[in-house]
Amino acid sequence: MNIDAPVQETHLDSLKLLHRGKVRDIYEVDAERLLIVQTDRLSAFDVILPTPIPGKGRVLTALSNFWFTKLRHIIANHLLDVEPGDVVSASERDQVAGRAFVVRRLRPLPIEAIVRGYVAGSGWKDYQRTGAISGVELPPGLVEADKLPAPIFTPSTKAPAGTHDENISYVEAERLLGPDRAAEVREAAVALYREAADYADTRGIIIADTKFEFGTDGDDRLFLIDEALTPDSSRFWPRDQYRTGVSPPSFDKQFVRDWLETQHWNKQPPAPALPEDILERTAAKYADALRMLTG
Repeated sequence: MNIDAPVQETHLDSLKLLHRGKVRDIYEVDAERLLIVQTDRLSAFDVILPTPIPGKGRVLTALSNFWFTKLRHIIANHLLDVEPGDVVSASERDQVAGRAFVVRRLRPLPIEAIVRGYVAGSGWKDYQRTGAISGVELPPGLVEADKLPAPIFTPSTKAPAGTHDENISYVEAERLLGPDRAAEVREAAVALYREAADYADTRGIIIADTKFEFGTDGDDRLFLIDEALTPDSSRFWPRDQYRTGVSPPSFDKQFVRDWLETQHWNKQPPAPALPEDILERTAAKYADALRMLTG
């Protein structure tokens, strides 16, 4: 995979910058469309790290494009068939090449739709404390990395950069979205996860959990938005190294989280810079996930 110089931020003078998020720079194309650029920024523990991961934005873009196409029979997504280079000036095309989408301009829902198929991460900590994950009661005696009897929907709030997402119960999701929309989101998210997890398993990857985001158009129709099933939004484990009772090795940014946990850092900005070997190994893991899932 060709790795260009890492991109920490984009600067497009031809479009209005609407938002610079944890990873994505979002620009206004017109009243109906947005340009979303996947930078090489990496966030961990909801803090943007000072060191970008070379090639990361291209991996996120290629994988999201792959999943948006593969899963569009389950629910429509925000992707439009417009070349990103066609909506910026000629001198800015190199900033968006291979790392951007042109998408429908939709209203994002105020939750993140997390689906878990395994006991891992914050879910494992929650289960140890309460015997449940986000209020979903689970069988006793599960160990870390156990597969759940069935995938569970565990929504969270959407936190601005520098603050932390908060896990919420399904009842709270119903309060925020309304019962009908909450049920629609849960059904879509679980269906997306099931099909993606089944496919990934054939490619040697276990998708332990993942995060989806949804938005609505002017007719209140639901769309899948943001990114889909990337190493940033999912916990990917190599199937041939999977075992229970420990946190399995991963293709995703869990690798960076594990390194950060060894540092004297209070998980508040500024985050420590990543050393060169962590950068190289993380970039390789992202590229491996893309290669294995898409061939």
